[in-house]
Amino acid sequence: MARRDGDTIELAVAALAAVAAKDVAEEAKRWIGFLGHERRLAPKTLESYSRDVALFLGFLAEHLGGKPKLAGLARLAPADVRAFLSRRRSQGIEARTLMRTLAAARSFARFLEREGRGKVAALAAVRAPKVPRSLPKPLPVKAARAVTDPAARAGEAREPWVLARDAAVLALLYGSGLRISEALGLARRDMPMPGKGDSITVTGKGNKTRMVPVLPQVLQSIADYAALCPHALAPAAPLFRGVKGGPLSPRIVQLAMERLRGALGLPDTATPHALRHSFATHLLARGGDLRAIQELLGHASLATTQIYTAVDSARLIQAYKAAHPRARG
Repeated sequence: MARRDGDTIELAVAALAAVAAKDVAEEAKRWIGFLGHERRLAPKTLESYSRDVALFLGFLAEHLGGKPKLAGLARLAPADVRAFLSRRRSQGIEARTLMRTLAAARSFARFLEREGRGKVAALAAVRAPKVPRSLPKPLPVKAARAVTDPAARAGEAREPWVLARDAAVLALLYGSGLRISEALGLARRDMPMPGKGDSITVTGKGNKTRMVPVLPQVLQSIADYAALCPHALAPAAPLFRGVKGGPLSPRIVQLAMERLRGALGLPDTATPHALRHSFATHLLARGGDLRAIQELLGHASLATTQIYTAVDSARLIQAYKAAHPRARG
């Protein structure tokens, strides 16, 4: 693993060791290493998992009157887990976050059982909190096109190459359905010049790679940015750069989208990730095959992609209610 991955593991282990007995802390270190080396989870995901388990173990240390040991984890009752969830709810934590925390604790418990270090049956016995399922909120086609146009921010006191860069990133999110991390993880050599190719290979969740098409207009937008960029874009270096020449931060892309929301009068749901939703929804609305869209998005399960059929149905019903003479009363 890279150096920063190792740093993440060390910090995560230190946090867990502060709230758990030595035997639990040692197994937690092995668990985090397993997630990083074998499962190849991203450093941010490792950090999130370890933080959630540290919260759970910290609660147990208070609840049980001492840092939990492996034997103590095996003796946990479902009531102990429910007490943890109840405490977090009283602190204003939402169901989605509670579900994530419980999933992290269960991951650690499965590791312990697989390694023959005991079974934490109480975690499996407690039902996960119900999370209201909300539909993705794509942008209308006209708005999605507008946010990828550098002219939409022409009045800003920003350098032309910065505006071209932001437009190129957003065009890539909408044109190819990428996540921000996938777009910002591209090197210069990954992107073909206009007329020299029509697809790229991106690395998604779990370090899985997939090939996605890139529209000629998007390639031209990226070429325009590259021509204006004042920083040397070496083949192996990041394609998208910050003002000082370092890798572009996802936060900068989010801020660019915030400015566009103000300029174009878009709702708060118009985020960079909404462009990925827009990509999928607009393809589906124009007859795109659901399994093909699944592959383009890099979804492991077709069920994840199927939510866009509900979005498309909702849009059809809305259009029907707005346009049908009888529906309008």
